[in-house]
Amino acid sequence: QVQLVESGGGLVQAGGSLRLSCAASGIIFSVNAMGWYRQAPGKQRELVAAITTGGSTDYADSVKGRFTISRDNAKKTVYLQMNSLKPEDTAVYYCNARDIFSYWGQGTQVTVSS
Repeated sequence: QVQLVESGGGLVQAGGSLRLSCAASGIIFSVNAMGWYRQAPGKQRELVAAITTGGSTDYADSVKGRFTISRDNAKKTVYLQMNSLKPEDTAVYYCNARDIFSYWGQGTQVTVSS
């Protein structure tokens, strides 16, 4: 049974930082590309950051220079370090794992107050 469990969300003031974690089980983590997506109320889910099995990263333009995605294959965990947070970063953040199939976590709420 595949499980992706996100943690680290919460309420933070603008300019603050949060670190999200996503712990995976039931998959061969090292062969999965991993990503963080977010969905704000009334908006479509969007890709925030992705990291390949080889460690290459990609970011949405809106978070470049502020967010950093990383992975620890030994811990089967992917992280999203979020700095200089803005109110527009408020959303539910979802972890995604992808090989042949795509798996999703349950999401963690991030709220940035102005």
